[in-house]
Amino acid sequence: MDIRQLRTFSCVAELGSLSKASDTLRVAQPALSRQIKLLEHELRAELFTRNGRGMVLTDAGRLLLARTAGIVRQIDQVRDEIQSSGGPPSGRVVLGLVPTVSCVISARLARRTVDKYPGISLCIVESYSGHLMEWLHRGEMDLALIYGPSSDLHLSVQSLGRDPIVAVGPRGSGLSQKKQVDIGWLLRQRLVLPSHSHGLRALIEQAAAKKKLKLDVKLEADSFRVLTSLVEEGLGYTLLPPSSVRHEVAAGRLETAAISKPSPMRELTLASPIDHPGSTAIAVVSELLRSELSACREEGLWDIRLA
Repeated sequence: MDIRQLRTFSCVAELGSLSKASDTLRVAQPALSRQIKLLEHELRAELFTRNGRGMVLTDAGRLLLARTAGIVRQIDQVRDEIQSSGGPPSGRVVLGLVPTVSCVISARLARRTVDKYPGISLCIVESYSGHLMEWLHRGEMDLALIYGPSSDLHLSVQSLGRDPIVAVGPRGSGLSQKKQVDIGWLLRQRLVLPSHSHGLRALIEQAAAKKKLKLDVKLEADSFRVLTSLVEEGLGYTLLPPSSVRHEVAAGRLETAAISKPSPMRELTLASPIDHPGSTAIAVVSELLRSELSACREEGLWDIRLA
């Protein structure tokens, strides 16, 4: 195996298509196909199944990707770091954001990165904390802004602050007319929540356990957009950071109310792989991220309580 073959394999696996990988890598499609075949011959295993929809990883392919994706990323970063030595930061940075953070900060951060550091290629990946942590552990991601707690994650972590959680309901629910609602009352309502694998669900279930209540969850959604649209349709209540539904509330599609003390809070954590040597580009994006968090708070776009 050589790095060119592994880079080709990684790109085809990510895009699911030889033609798309050819466009991305700017290498002729027959040459890419030959590299994949040489890799399969050396490993004595098929890495992809070919069908009309593209290239799909086999079990052997998934194993190879899990073991080598981080290696390819680190080699590419070494190249970028050496090439940008003595000059402005450059290279690719993969940043993960949870949906409730991404909807507030991703466009602002992308704009500042492009304007201030045109040599940096920023890839923003939006997903829930569990998926982001898995990609960090596999070395496929450089940084992620996730919800904690920051301990026991087996990652290099920095606590950035605490994000309040509010009750969210549909238009006409009456939440906007209330100064605050009791957590016990809220947990007795019909709820729309993420599935059990996500941190927000665990936080809500812990609150219910303290009140000795059984949650009435009729609908689950592991998509932030789907979750808020279900609440808009009047199918239940949910709990979210107020910053994440600011536009929907302003448009009159959703209503929110604070939760009476002790109100739930979520720790916001900046995480990176422990054994991942950080590049200058990664450090720059990390600093821009912190700056944008502070700016959003000062502009009243985010209620985060900074550490």
